[in-house]
Amino acid sequence: MVEANPAAEEGYDMDEQNMKTFIDEPAILDKYKAAALITDKCLAKAAELAVPGADIATICQTVDAMIEEEVKKTFASKKSKNLERGIAFPTCISVNHVMGHYSPLLDESTVLAEGDVAKIICGSHFDGYASNAATTVVVGDAPVTGPKADVILAAWNCFQAAQRRIAEAATNNEVTEVIQKIAEEFECNAVEGVLSHKVKRHIIDGNDVIIGRASAANQVAEFQFAAGDVIGLDILVSTGEGKPREDEARCTVFKRELEQVYNLKMKSARAFFVEVNKRFPTLPFSLRAMTDQTAAKVGVRECINHDMLVPYPVLSERPGEFVAHFKATVVVQPRSTAVICGNTPIDTARFTSEHSI
Repeated sequence: MVEANPAAEEGYDMDEQNMKTFIDEPAILDKYKAAALITDKCLAKAAELAVPGADIATICQTVDAMIEEEVKKTFASKKSKNLERGIAFPTCISVNHVMGHYSPLLDESTVLAEGDVAKIICGSHFDGYASNAATTVVVGDAPVTGPKADVILAAWNCFQAAQRRIAEAATNNEVTEVIQKIAEEFECNAVEGVLSHKVKRHIIDGNDVIIGRASAANQVAEFQFAAGDVIGLDILVSTGEGKPREDEARCTVFKRELEQVYNLKMKSARAFFVEVNKRFPTLPFSLRAMTDQTAAKVGVRECINHDMLVPYPVLSERPGEFVAHFKATVVVQPRSTAVICGNTPIDTARFTSEHSI
């Protein structure tokens, strides 16, 4: 997703187990795939609930609860019952010009309207191995034309082409090139600052990245994909300039800053942080998940002031523009690449654009 203030990969305790890939230990891939099945199921549920008049916070809460329930049903033997599991990315539904991270509290929510371009993201994990996915839907059943169709078809085609470019010995720069070319074919722009990260145990923002839109000011180090790599492929395309700006909506999605230590002074902040450490020690969460949301809104301020949390602020394009988002979890295998979640086809027949590849 668009970068807010990503924690450095080195900040996490990189013990031997965290550095292993599914080539070293095939059971790791089983955990990614089990999480992927749940993520796809819950993403489909969110899309089903995204109807005119639906409350966004209620959908997010329903889908997060579904993830928590579904992960209990897998690896349910006595041997695996203590396996860490749960939400790897809280459900967010960002509409029209809002690019991402909109996961409102119930008392600050908005409702979906006919024709809204809704970007939905969620994710689950087992043992810290996260499978996250995102899709874009247009609320209602009417045919889609004009800029909405342009941006969704642009993002979808970028998404498909990028998956085909990710392969053993290929480079991240090759993926960036094809994303930019296809976005331009639809007279849209890949969003600046969007990075697709290599995923590891407990880490969804590894240091090896694919940048969606390269420029003289925005470049990343080149690397080659290797068997055992897991990539969180993020594609965001805009009808506008593709320059994210922080939205006025409350930031509710955060992640522990693992390098930072501080003795919090406020009782509410301490209680909030204890719950975060217990339930979401390494992966992102929403304030909506906290037992006492009122105390969390107060407590989170002190945590932020002392850099105890990484915020994922709500980001947006200029009002009147549209942004589309697709995300998949991609695994690089010897001689092949597999998309394990996030690749549910969209009904392209519903979208009519003047542009094509």
